[in-house]
Amino acid sequence: MTIGVDQERLVNEIEELALISDAEAPAVTRIVFTPTDLKARAWLIARCEKAGLAVRQDPIGNIFARWTGSDPSLAAVGTGSHIDAIPNAGKYDGVVGVLGGLEAIRSLRDSGFRPKRSIELLLFTSEEPTRFGIGCLGSRLLSGTLSADAARKLLDKAGASIEEVRRNAGFQGSLEEVRLPDGYYKAFVELHIEQGPLLEQQKIPLGIVTKIAAPASLRFSIAGVGGHAGAVLMPDRRDALCAAAELILAIESAARTSGAVDTVATVGICEVFPGAVNSIPSRVDLTVDIRDTNLERRDAVMLAIQAARQTVAVRRQVPIHEELLNADAPAQCDPSITETLSQCCVKHQLAFIPMVSRAYHDSLFMSRTAPVAMLFIPCRNGYSHRPDEYASREDIGRGVTVLAEALATLAA
Repeated sequence: MTIGVDQERLVNEIEELALISDAEAPAVTRIVFTPTDLKARAWLIARCEKAGLAVRQDPIGNIFARWTGSDPSLAAVGTGSHIDAIPNAGKYDGVVGVLGGLEAIRSLRDSGFRPKRSIELLLFTSEEPTRFGIGCLGSRLLSGTLSADAARKLLDKAGASIEEVRRNAGFQGSLEEVRLPDGYYKAFVELHIEQGPLLEQQKIPLGIVTKIAAPASLRFSIAGVGGHAGAVLMPDRRDALCAAAELILAIESAARTSGAVDTVATVGICEVFPGAVNSIPSRVDLTVDIRDTNLERRDAVMLAIQAARQTVAVRRQVPIHEELLNADAPAQCDPSITETLSQCCVKHQLAFIPMVSRAYHDSLFMSRTAPVAMLFIPCRNGYSHRPDEYASREDIGRGVTVLAEALATLAA
């Protein structure tokens, strides 16, 4: 079997999809369930149907495009990713896994291969947390990691519920119907840009992911006492932003001193009220992202942060409220699938290295319901979530070739 990936067609599709955006090129913005997102979905469905795939959508908008195998009763082999994009993002994050998955299926069909197991392309709804404050919404529901009842409580920034938003977008049915039955997939493989610099730095074309780091998110609300910046003397102040500064440094220290380079912590949101240069901050809201490939170590960092919160609150005489937004477990990729990917790399004479995914992906949650693995390709300078995100057509082509070979092996 000779796999002939049509790199020109694939790159042209990536460029075409990038133009369906709420941001001016080269930036890409596609927020879930907006008219732009729905237009992009329709564009993708048309291409899947043109490729002869049977397409269905579930009540949360996950899209399944299936190449039916000779024995449809067998568990399918899945691949895919997402196409939603945070504001001012790039054109490759997630998209390489979706359009690359479609191209892998087309290249296998063109080669004359016929699968025994069905091969299914899966577009996940809302991998990015932009609208509802929680990432991987579609895969969380598919895997049962997020219950339908919990999902119904999610609101966007305008206060609209997920039920209201999805139904206005045309997605009907009960959220309870989203969860996949046990054994639905024999294997799931996600192709993705690395979103880091290691492959490029080491001049290696492919990375086979062995572990996916676990995210946890915390929100802190610090209640200080406001006042005039000139009239309130320093001994009398209870400045919420000064307390926040101490807490932020304590969060950084907790991650730096975990004993492992895989521990990271980021305060990505700091909202100061009232936000005037001549007014003492009376309230600060912080949102914190903590990740690690080791659950115990990640949780130890969270305990250290909680202790720091209490210390800062007492010393600064300001109440600090803490809210746990999510705390997910890390994932181990399936050894048999990573071995299949390794063998496919060897077959095509492509160098690879085992890698840890420090960004989390839909595969993290799919691992709760199916054996998973991920395949990384380089991205220039490791840049992602920005308009100059870039992966070369050659690197994308190599990734799709190995993906197609692996899908054929798993579906044979």
